[in-house]
Amino acid sequence: MSRIGVGVISFAHGHVNAYCHQMKNWDDVRLVAAWDDDEDRGRKNAETFGMEYSPHLEDLLGRRDVDAVIVTSETNKHGDHCVAAAQGGKQILLQKPMALSLEECDRIIAAVDRAGVTLRMAFQMRCDPANQKMKQLIDDGTLGKIGTLRRRHCLNLLFNQAFVTGPSRWHIDPAANMGMFMDDAVHAADFLYWLLGEPVSVIAEIDNVLTDCAPDDTGMAIYRFRDGAFGLLYNCSVTLAAEITTEVYGDQGTVHHYYGDGVSTAFAPEGAAPLKLYRRGQPAAWEEIPMAVPKSHGERIAAVPRPWIDMLKSGAAPDCDARGGRVSTAMCLGAYDSAKTGRRINLQNL
Repeated sequence: MSRIGVGVISFAHGHVNAYCHQMKNWDDVRLVAAWDDDEDRGRKNAETFGMEYSPHLEDLLGRRDVDAVIVTSETNKHGDHCVAAAQGGKQILLQKPMALSLEECDRIIAAVDRAGVTLRMAFQMRCDPANQKMKQLIDDGTLGKIGTLRRRHCLNLLFNQAFVTGPSRWHIDPAANMGMFMDDAVHAADFLYWLLGEPVSVIAEIDNVLTDCAPDDTGMAIYRFRDGAFGLLYNCSVTLAAEITTEVYGDQGTVHHYYGDGVSTAFAPEGAAPLKLYRRGQPAAWEEIPMAVPKSHGERIAAVPRPWIDMLKSGAAPDCDARGGRVSTAMCLGAYDSAKTGRRINLQNL
């Protein structure tokens, strides 16, 4: 495929706009067509990106000039839309979370397997150079055996009335999206899985602590991994300010990451180094690892489509496929179960 034809299934999730703004300028991509069950939203956005709009999903999926689709509908619709896309022979980029139940995840996996198409999850944390560097430091043994990884993954969306009352309010509808922990902590759950492997258990608290406009605004989960490591996930949608986002503690080194989520990026000083490394046996000082801090969280989101397009062109396997999407979904569902029951949840049974 020298020029990949891309279609959009729903503009409900705002991240798709960042993806399309990038792809519309690429020589190896053609934005072809779109469908949305909200006709006004669909027509408006299709016109913005020079795409044809159809009120019928089968029209989009029947087009021979559409090679791949981006599924960015409300989360409770992902199953139907991914199954239809797979049956239409389309490659899929799926917005997080994969689904709201493991049964729906399994339905998507089965459809993708039957059709022989690829599905890649749209997890922007995997596209961030600072996160990639931290993964390298873990994988190459620089930090030694990992004991604890703590991720603070926060937003201030529930303090934003436009988010709570505007078109984006489906994010806080429990039927459409379950809750803010499912909506946003799933990024950090995938991050932990990417860096440490699949966890075996979780114990968590999830609730509203500062607001009452959504099913939940804050959650804390402790995951255990097969080698005994702890993964601490703190997710909050009512954080006004923050800086440090990730801490990784190993027996040979420590790495800290700053300015790595939506809240903290705005506080990055000019020229700040996002990573600081300490190594055993070195002088008692932190080593800065310089690299650019994204100018906004939107810049991170906009990094998603390039590796997806490159993957389709090369025929490589997705870095996070449908089975990987199931893992992060299970991690969030397990955390909700633990918060509800007060029990440690064995994730190996999910």
